[in-house]
Amino acid sequence: MSAVSDRLPTFPWDRLEPYKKTATAHPDGIVDLSVGTPVDPVPELIQKALVDAADSPGYPTVWGTPELRDALTGWVARRLGARDVTHRHVLPIVGSKELVAWLPTQLGLGPGDRVAYPRLAYPTYEVGARLARAGYEVYDDPTELDPAGLKLLWLNSPSNPTGKVLGKDELTRIVAWAREHGVLVFSDECYIELGWEADPVSVLHPDVNGGRMDGLVAVHSLSKRSNLAGYRAAFLAGDPAVLGPLLEIRKHGGMMTSAPTQAAVVAALGDDTHVREQRERYLARRTALRAALERHGFRIEHSEASLYLWATRGESCWETVAHLAELGILVAPGDFYGSAGESFVRVALTASNERVAAAVARL
Repeated sequence: MSAVSDRLPTFPWDRLEPYKKTATAHPDGIVDLSVGTPVDPVPELIQKALVDAADSPGYPTVWGTPELRDALTGWVARRLGARDVTHRHVLPIVGSKELVAWLPTQLGLGPGDRVAYPRLAYPTYEVGARLARAGYEVYDDPTELDPAGLKLLWLNSPSNPTGKVLGKDELTRIVAWAREHGVLVFSDECYIELGWEADPVSVLHPDVNGGRMDGLVAVHSLSKRSNLAGYRAAFLAGDPAVLGPLLEIRKHGGMMTSAPTQAAVVAALGDDTHVREQRERYLARRTALRAALERHGFRIEHSEASLYLWATRGESCWETVAHLAELGILVAPGDFYGSAGESFVRVALTASNERVAAAVARL
């Protein structure tokens, strides 16, 4: 066990505990804008689908029910603009973090192979490479990487933590480069429904990939769009030559989404109304928090999409974390996401209207 755990960095969120205690001691209570976990109710139609499927005594399948695969293919075509999507182009997963952490291992990567991800990025991309004992590196522009030995290229648009969106032309250029060099692309698009000042595009859109999905897989989650973080509901869409072997590996590993969750996902992907309503909640919170932070002396960079504001006061992120904790506001230090974030903090929009109003008043 120690041989595996020794490969991993210190779990970053443990370092935030002293500041959480400070923020919790505020007379009006903590406003937790750190982790980004949904706080709004699960839509009733999704809850009903889950309850209606609660009597599920048998094992679910890793590939999901035909109804689930129909829902996945329908959404990918309708929402992402992908063409000719069949059941072979989709695969349910048990939440997107599980996939990110174990993908290099499931792809058979190891010593001598390399995984690349953005310079500012979700820490689990690195964790996945470390678990597989593969090499890893960061990039500003992936087309400037040495393609020799590069087996997995992570894209993330909209970005966590910055909210930056890769435009259609940029995605097209990156996809063409990756294909030229035989590099597999996994595009983390979990925040694609949450574009504010930009309209995020998927690598599965034919304008990006020329109508071909070879060498491309997109990762999608229902955690943010439908408040289903507690359901562990996500899926992959893309190249069947990649998803087919992953399906077989995941069958052996028992990586199956529960039957009630599969039914809930069918309901969630079949309804766009609750997504629009949740967007409006986040937009109102974003507008209020952004204005308050800027009045308080912060500068906001990128943040044109996703559930976060990428903010700086031009000082160490830990100084900013301490300052806000004294106001009872907890945020994530930018260096959790790479050394390039050392003067930024990530401010999540995932707090109730009442708590956001409290943060605005304190700022």
